[in-house]
Amino acid sequence: MNLLDAHLVPAVDGVAYGLLLFVVAAGLSLAFGTAGVLNLSHGMLYAIGAYTGAELSDGTWGGLAVGLAAGTAAAAAAGAGLSAATVPLARRGHLAQALLTFGLALIGGNLLIEFFGADELPVRVPEALDSSVTLLGHRYPAYRLCFILMAVLLAAFGTWVLTRTRVGAAVRASADDPQMLATTGHSPRAVHTGVLAAAGALAGAAGVLGAPIIGPGAGTADTVLMLSLVVVVLGGLRSLWMTFFAAIAVGEVQTLGVSLAPDWAPYLLFAAMAAVLILRSQFTEPATAGHGGGDAGSDPVEWLRRRLSASFKERGRGRGTAEADGVVRSSRRGGPLSRLRGSPDDSTLASRGRQAAPLLILLVVLIALPALLDAYSLSLAGSALALGLLAVSVTILTGYAGLPTLGQTAPFAVGAYATANLADAGWTVGPVQIVVAAIAAALFSVVTGPAVIRARGTTVLMITLAIGELASAAINQMKSVTGGADGLVGFPPTQALWGGEGMIEEDQVYNYALVVAVVAVVATIAVLRSPAGKLLTGSRNAEARMRASGHPVGRYLFMAHIGAGALAGIGGSLMVTVQQYLSPADVGFEIAAFALLAAVIGGSTSVIGGLLGAGLIVFTRDWVASSWPGHGPLLLGALFVAAVYLLPRGLAGLRLGTGARGPAKGAELPPGHDSVPAGKVAP
Repeated sequence: MNLLDAHLVPAVDGVAYGLLLFVVAAGLSLAFGTAGVLNLSHGMLYAIGAYTGAELSDGTWGGLAVGLAAGTAAAAAAGAGLSAATVPLARRGHLAQALLTFGLALIGGNLLIEFFGADELPVRVPEALDSSVTLLGHRYPAYRLCFILMAVLLAAFGTWVLTRTRVGAAVRASADDPQMLATTGHSPRAVHTGVLAAAGALAGAAGVLGAPIIGPGAGTADTVLMLSLVVVVLGGLRSLWMTFFAAIAVGEVQTLGVSLAPDWAPYLLFAAMAAVLILRSQFTEPATAGHGGGDAGSDPVEWLRRRLSASFKERGRGRGTAEADGVVRSSRRGGPLSRLRGSPDDSTLASRGRQAAPLLILLVVLIALPALLDAYSLSLAGSALALGLLAVSVTILTGYAGLPTLGQTAPFAVGAYATANLADAGWTVGPVQIVVAAIAAALFSVVTGPAVIRARGTTVLMITLAIGELASAAINQMKSVTGGADGLVGFPPTQALWGGEGMIEEDQVYNYALVVAVVAVVATIAVLRSPAGKLLTGSRNAEARMRASGHPVGRYLFMAHIGAGALAGIGGSLMVTVQQYLSPADVGFEIAAFALLAAVIGGSTSVIGGLLGAGLIVFTRDWVASSWPGHGPLLLGALFVAAVYLLPRGLAGLRLGTGARGPAKGAELPPGHDSVPAGKVAP
């Protein structure tokens, strides 16, 4: 009984927290499941409501009502605006939506901070609720009990509208058959706008009412978005009850978990999420649930997984299928490598020369940078090379293996901390640091690989996100190795070669980073163009066919995961060498998101595009933003939005063109076509 008493208040807090997440996640689920929009700005919609409610709160019931009305209306208007912004992307898949909405979230978050300030705003609740009540012998905030009731009523009202009204019927019809809906006289475009406005209204109302629980501040949008994604993925899209129970479970982990196991609290949520997703993936055959085909079945999260998985494949659909056909035919005629090894003719050599031209041009520009840039700009160029290797590792997994990832910062961090600790122990020779970092990151990927390679689509994304967040929690906890939140600094500089002196000058460090990056990128391109690389790309879109022909697809994906991890570890080692310090922020979720977006900006199957995408991000975030302090997120958001509309095929599409090689700008690629000809690997 004493144990129950001790944990009663955290348990009730978990219910309130979970109900808040349920209302927010219901809006995110509505936007994705019905309107088909992967809205990574949903946390910003919550923040709009929270900031508005806090600003208008004056401790009276009238202030609460005005704040609720204004916050809900503002978030609904933002949701309607989001609908207009995503209409041009209707046929371009969820990668473009993710890039656009993430950019809008950065812009909106920066504007909110500019308008309301960076400090968390205090929230004044009505005096009648600003007190405590007795709950089973314990004092408990009256507002939180009232919020539980309001959240239940809000959820019940939303469920009733969706399932029992003509409006709800039109919404459900727009998800199942928009053409049939149009024949009844309803406009699918109007329903689409209304759904996103309603999703925004839910998030805004939750922000106003939940501000005393998750208050308006600089990190509010990110926190709410991440927790809502966890709830949606765990609960699925087809059952509000599953979403409800998932939200309550997440709320209890966030509150009761801290009370029951404070030392393990940082790991509980993402460890539980990873465990559930890994177990779920074990009961789904990759050949039918992943790359190639199969039915969604009754799995409540399968539909969500397949929708996002298709978008990650859209740019490589034609090439992957064509290569798979070639590999399968060659296996029937004496082995897959026999067809892939051929003597190149003149046209092949000319084609390879054209593909190598961008790499040579980029190399010449990079070599010339020390003569063109000042010391600060040159150090940023070195950081861009490090982040570029991370982006290339994401390109390997996302574009070639079909495993979208938000967790490559984990092996990136392993390589970085291995290098920093080696330097601190006196091992400052650069090649030694690179080799050790690559081996350590590869071993980490060996351990995590089995959890990743069986899953597909959004499940992979969330498993890798969990791995990255667990790595971040470990970094903050293992202070003897990582320095905790303070990071590591003061270790000796790296030596380029044995017997040399530590590199101190920026041009020395940059030239070292350039040599390492060039060797790593050339080796990566060589592997991707080799028979092994063709087997990997052939597995991406025709996994069932590859498995049926006897190919060990799981082994191919596992080796790709290990290789990408080693490459990320090399990038982490370079980052430490260039920066000469290391903090958790250098290997956190934001860097993981930037790496994925750099790969998308560059072109999901372009190694050089990934490098250029990373360079654009570093250039915008650090160099351009230095002349406008405090507005780095705004500039980055503008970059992402511009990339979506102006570069529908990524930077690689500028070279490949759209005329004879593919459909017109913004069009959906039909099966069997792609911007990269079959059998070619974009450099």
